[in-house]
Amino acid sequence: MDLVPALEEPLKKVLGPATAKVMAEHLGLHTVGDLLHHYPRRYEERGQLTHLAELPMDEHVTVVAQVADARLHTFASSKAPRGKGQRLEVTITDGSGRLQLVFFGSGVHKPHKELLPGTRAMFAGRVSVFNRRLQLAHPAYELLKGDTEETVETWAGTLIPIYPATAKLESWKIGKALQTALPSAEEAVDPLPDSLREGRGLVSLPEALLKIHRPHTKADIAAARDRLKWDEAFVLQVALARRRHADAQLPAVARKPSPDGLLTAFDDRLPFTLTEGQVKVSKEIFDDLATEHPMHRLLQGEVGSGKTMVALRAMLAVVDAGGQAAMLAPTEVLAQQHHRSITEMMGELAEGGMLGGAERATKVTLLTGSMGTAGRRQALLDLVTGEAGIVIGTHALIEDKVQFHDLGLVVVDEQHRFGVEQRDALRGKGKQPPHLLVMTATPIPRTVAMTVFGDLETSVLDQLPAGRSPIASHVVPAADKPHFLARAWERVREEVSNGHQAYVVCPRIGDEDDDPKKAGKAKKKSPEDEAEKRPPLAVLDIAAQLAKGPLQGLKIEVLHGRMHPDDKDAVMRRFAAGDTDVLVATTVIEVGVNVPNATAMVIMDADRFGVSQLHQLRGRVGRGSAAGLCLLVSEMPEASPARQRLNAVASTLDGFELSRIDLEQRREGDVLGQAQSGARTSLRVLSVIEDEEVIAEAREEATAVVAADPDLERLPGLRTALDALLDEEREQYLEKG
Repeated sequence: MDLVPALEEPLKKVLGPATAKVMAEHLGLHTVGDLLHHYPRRYEERGQLTHLAELPMDEHVTVVAQVADARLHTFASSKAPRGKGQRLEVTITDGSGRLQLVFFGSGVHKPHKELLPGTRAMFAGRVSVFNRRLQLAHPAYELLKGDTEETVETWAGTLIPIYPATAKLESWKIGKALQTALPSAEEAVDPLPDSLREGRGLVSLPEALLKIHRPHTKADIAAARDRLKWDEAFVLQVALARRRHADAQLPAVARKPSPDGLLTAFDDRLPFTLTEGQVKVSKEIFDDLATEHPMHRLLQGEVGSGKTMVALRAMLAVVDAGGQAAMLAPTEVLAQQHHRSITEMMGELAEGGMLGGAERATKVTLLTGSMGTAGRRQALLDLVTGEAGIVIGTHALIEDKVQFHDLGLVVVDEQHRFGVEQRDALRGKGKQPPHLLVMTATPIPRTVAMTVFGDLETSVLDQLPAGRSPIASHVVPAADKPHFLARAWERVREEVSNGHQAYVVCPRIGDEDDDPKKAGKAKKKSPEDEAEKRPPLAVLDIAAQLAKGPLQGLKIEVLHGRMHPDDKDAVMRRFAAGDTDVLVATTVIEVGVNVPNATAMVIMDADRFGVSQLHQLRGRVGRGSAAGLCLLVSEMPEASPARQRLNAVASTLDGFELSRIDLEQRREGDVLGQAQSGARTSLRVLSVIEDEEVIAEAREEATAVVAADPDLERLPGLRTALDALLDEEREQYLEKG
């Protein structure tokens, strides 16, 4: 006897192997449950029944009529086999007028057999004009065999579901497959606790599935979507709540700073006062570090809000308590920058074991993939012996060879650039799970933080340190007003003559022609580019143009990702020391680069960057006492969406507002999919922007459910939904948190 639950039944058993194969390959659907959760994207209304005499142009109509005649025409065609194409012309009448239907190519055979003179049917399609006559091209039709008035009215008023489809699998084929699978919806196990469902007036899951696929009214669709949104929000939040609950059970070494240790010595030598935000967030972190289960905290803050200072104080607290701290940076440039700024901030406190080092000093070690053998060997020795209290590095830190004496804290900078596996590998290097602090300078709307980083507690730094200057941002419309661009270069010269420095950012490096993989790509220019005679907006080209033209006489250097790490570091050191006037770079300077004397930034082809990226880049200026200037150069016309996006960036310095705009302009999957979690999103009807209230309430409900029943023993339906909604990859993501 077959005991496989109806929703777990393989599609090949229900639909046959051929259809099931296409569904698996093109839509990733394998079971009846997968198909039932493949919801319509939108609904077409067949329209009210329309008399042929009153057909409106270019609208979707439904008519009931009788076939008057049908003629098959054969004509010469290069596309058809043997050079002959076919066109079926069918004339229908309803007594008030006549209308022509046209079918072409392979779409001819079925209607040619079925639409015989005298046949009565319903036809639905868009009205068009050909040779000054109204026609429907390739209409959908349903033969009326019983021909009751009820059949006619019911069919005409139907909402037609339009499914996410592919070229190999049209929406109507998916609809037909669902017709076969839909009876199984009755057996869908409801994941929501009865009390939650009834308390919120939500329909049952079987009813929601029936209504989303076969709605009679728009109210049916709304009721179904409300219910299915709750399923997605609640099941995901339960998974995250279980992760938080499991983390709370893990053992960790409590790390409390000694009262007159390294942290106190560091605070005493600070030449400024910490902001209220930094003090508040530091307290949250220190409280977490003092507990005997691992901290899992997300620290998000505005560009330049002093996150590195907060992270450094947390690392010093752990070193005080006898542990080691590791900071993981996404690029070598950023790792070197962090190492440089942290050793500068610590001064003699970073010279542990060296002559002149302070009594309570520790050693701050750098470990990157491009280090020489001797330097690398010494760094590894410093880590395994515990000589280095703090290590800063790239993903080289998580290689098997790297061993720690006692890893107590992992700080991950710019979390979204790291794969979950990398974060997990570093966490596995402690004797017990180390505490984890994740930092991001890309402000994340509250709902995304709850959905993507829901296993982390969140701290927000939204206050800039005293002495930070405002940044003026302007769009430079290079195509409409070329003299504005000339003025931009004058402004750069003015900043340099006042003793400051500037960045020029370009989207490309410019030597793509030398790269065999990209050969040919860079040489092709679009007709628009040719017509506009657009300047080549690439680092190497722009740097050469500026040196010969508007910025002649200034010291200009370039920085990009394909340079040798030592060369990159040397360029950054010269720029930081003030030896270079203008740095022409790619987005390699996007995060963490801190040169307070750099006051101006010109971003070429700014429309090619995302909103959050522009905000990040802009944060490289205005880091000292002098005001910052950011000029967004674009060739796009004023009315274009790209220009509107740039106007939004220029109009506000509020990263949270910009992240919301950014999110609205991207597909939901980009937020919750590959980029963030390393797995495809399981969200189909839930929107992380519009459904903020549902997500927040689902998180509360989920936390309460998990606290009362961590293993969900009393909620088998919820347990099943967890397995179904969270595919294996995503489960791993949640496991690794």
